[in-house]
Amino acid sequence: MNMHKMTLTVAMALGLSMTGLSAAAEESGDGHGDSAVRSGKEIAQTCAACHGAKGVSASEGFPHLAGQHESYLVQALIDYKTGKRQHQIMNQMASNLSRAEIEAVSAYFADMPGGLVTPSRTPAEN
Repeated sequence: MNMHKMTLTVAMALGLSMTGLSAAAEESGDGHGDSAVRSGKEIAQTCAACHGAKGVSASEGFPHLAGQHESYLVQALIDYKTGKRQHQIMNQMASNLSRAEIEAVSAYFADMPGGLVTPSRTPAEN
C-alpha cells in the first residue's frame, strides 16, 4: 500500500475512533460532547496509530511525540485545531479535542521518555 493510501486509511479509522469518543462523551451527560475528563493516556491511544504506542513513530512520515516539550505540543495542537497549521489528518484530530484534552495529552507525551534524540558531538580531530 502506498503512503497516500495508508495515510487516508489511517485518517478514516482515526476519524471513526474520534467520532466514537465524542459520542461517548455526549452519553456521559456533559451536555455538549466536551470530554475534558479523559486523561492524556486515554487520548494518546488514538495518537498511537501514527505516532506509536509510546510516542515514538516507526515511520519517518510521523513525528515522535515522546519527550517533546509540553508547550510545543499544546501550541501545535491548538494551531491544528484553529487551522493556523494545516495537515489533513491533524486538523481533524485536533478539532475533536477540548483545551483541557490538548493540555492533558501534551503533558502525557512530554512526560514520556525518549523520542527526542540529541546527537552527541565529538571534538573535531585536527
